[in-house]
Amino acid sequence: MYESKDKPLLNSRDFTYRILSHVGLALLVVGFTLSIGVLGHLLLEPVEWHDAVLNTALILSGIGPYIVPASVMGKLFFSLYSILVGLVFVATLGLVLAPLAHRIIHKFHLDESDED
Repeated sequence: MYESKDKPLLNSRDFTYRILSHVGLALLVVGFTLSIGVLGHLLLEPVEWHDAVLNTALILSGIGPYIVPASVMGKLFFSLYSILVGLVFVATLGLVLAPLAHRIIHKFHLDESDED
């Protein structure tokens, strides 16, 4: 997927495309995670769809729930969902930062080969 250390750096246009594709993939992951939360909220709690979206978005952003679940299943779902959200945050951060980290490390490898 990425170029190896013996290949030159990507040009700016291709690197920008790589960054945008990673950001797009991260947005898909966040959208999928949001839809899981909204669906769970609608199925387990007596709320309107706009309240489910608001509550799930607040949980996904790390602020916390706006409407505390009333049912036992809702509480269990959102406790597990909160754990999932933490893992999705870490994975999404890694997904977005991976091209930048690779480029920095690749640049250091190119500098090492120039000294040889």
